[in-house]
Amino acid sequence: MKLRSWSLLKNVPVWFEKHLSRQQLLILISAGVGLLSGLVAVLLKNLTYLIQSLLGGGYISNYHNAYYFIFPLIGLLLVYLFSKFILKKEIGQGISTTLYSISRRKGFMRKFQNYASLITAPITLGFGGSAGLEAPTVVSSAALSTSFSKVLNLTQASRTLLIGCAAAGAMSSIFQAPIAGIIFAIEIFSLDLTLASMIPLLVASVSSILTSYFFFGPDIILHTQLGEAFEISDVPFYMALGIFTAIASITFTKVYIYTFKRFKTFKSKFNKILVGGLILSGILFLVPQIYGEGYSTVNELLAGNHELISKNKFLQDWSSTWMVIVFLLLLVIFKMIATSVTIAAGGIGGIFAPVLFIGSMIGHCYGLVINALGITKLPVSVNQYTLVGMAGLMAGVMHAPLTAIFLIAEITSGYSLFVPLMITAAISYVITSQFQPNSVYTMELAERGDLVTHNKDQAVLTLMDIHQVIEDNFRILTIDMNLEQIINEGVIKSKRNIFPVVDENDIFKGIILLDNMRSIMFDKSMYQEMTVIDLMQNAPDVIELNECKMKDIMKKFQETGAWNLPVVKAGKYVGFISKSKLLTAYRQKLIEVTV
Repeated sequence: MKLRSWSLLKNVPVWFEKHLSRQQLLILISAGVGLLSGLVAVLLKNLTYLIQSLLGGGYISNYHNAYYFIFPLIGLLLVYLFSKFILKKEIGQGISTTLYSISRRKGFMRKFQNYASLITAPITLGFGGSAGLEAPTVVSSAALSTSFSKVLNLTQASRTLLIGCAAAGAMSSIFQAPIAGIIFAIEIFSLDLTLASMIPLLVASVSSILTSYFFFGPDIILHTQLGEAFEISDVPFYMALGIFTAIASITFTKVYIYTFKRFKTFKSKFNKILVGGLILSGILFLVPQIYGEGYSTVNELLAGNHELISKNKFLQDWSSTWMVIVFLLLLVIFKMIATSVTIAAGGIGGIFAPVLFIGSMIGHCYGLVINALGITKLPVSVNQYTLVGMAGLMAGVMHAPLTAIFLIAEITSGYSLFVPLMITAAISYVITSQFQPNSVYTMELAERGDLVTHNKDQAVLTLMDIHQVIEDNFRILTIDMNLEQIINEGVIKSKRNIFPVVDENDIFKGIILLDNMRSIMFDKSMYQEMTVIDLMQNAPDVIELNECKMKDIMKKFQETGAWNLPVVKAGKYVGFISKSKLLTAYRQKLIEVTV
């Protein structure tokens, strides 16, 4: 009976291939991926809230608890123990892990990524780690989507599209913002904006948001009501806010990178956790408002509950507007540090929620300052600047201006803020990208040459594997050979017209071309007199296996005009790459990744 059931299961992909076109199959799978993304989002959120409730609730109800501030250290320790003794693998960090799977693993994610974030992210955030659930939701959903692609033997292009569907579904479910979810997948994962890709993304987004509605109804994470409509006289204020959020974006990124560099210097992971946990505990003791994702604090901010937000056990008198502004700016600084430390110390989470938290604080302070100084005739709507501040920081930190615009527009249930969102997000993105060409998600991948972008030529080169184009069927000559040995060991036994030369340690020294030997190869009187050194010449250029990326290799062929270039690893000969094979592999990869 079991064998029969397994046989029927194996025939499912065959049935799909016979009865459905490729596009129909992708649409069907994308609906399932959206459903899974919604369920993952629901599960992660509920597990996190369950842990928080077991520990006593959020920071407001927890304020009387004298021990709540040590929870982040316990959370980081639990994540470390799970990773080391149960999982026995490095979990990796969020969106970057998924992008790496696209560029270097042909869209396949590791099996443990199906469930690793489902366990570790709620522990990290439930115990007070300062991060977001969005990235873990995307990772788990994307990993599950690759399981579909394995069963159905889909192409690399289809696998990448399904990862995008998972990301769109995750964001749609969390924020109930389907358009923003689709744009997030396109911006972050560099998907092609075609009808063939848009329909599966749309289906996944709708499927996911319906799942969210089933469990949570119309309730959303951020609660707000828009104030007065946008006026043309407000344009300079929103432009200035774009500049401020750009400065904050650059600062956050620098703090994030610096923190990671510092924590990488720890040789012991336990010491890393101990230091990170103590820093988080200290910050949480001073400002419990940064506990977990921070959405509760943002909602209180949008509701205008300044007294509740600025409540502090050490400084009780934060009632004046300027004191509130100072306290909110302190929260911005502490949140930047806490988020960076949480992730650098080994916690599992993303930066999406912290970015919204920081952006809301900056925007809110900006609105309060305008009203406090009496710059305008009538008081401005501070809530509007709070929301636009979120978009500005998101555009700067994540290099996703369109996602920022549509997300805030959708969660406010209207588009009256559309123009301000466009102004602030565009300015923030343009300024930030001048100083930091890559986002926090992609910075490390870009440095390693593993980043797939919207540039199709660059994307194909990144996805190509250098090992697949290396040819090693060349006869190797040694530096001490004479002409007779060259002919007997090289020319007679080889079908190639180029010969690599190495020394006794296999260090590459140069090449010999068959054309350079034609005039003397039949003159036996030269057999003992002529040596490799006499015939050898330098290669037009050399490809270092551990350093050169496909883009560099293409450039070398273009600059030298050569048809074959030697490949070395730490100076030792590995093989050759021919221009013809490289171009053939490029064309094949272009076909594979085109949706």
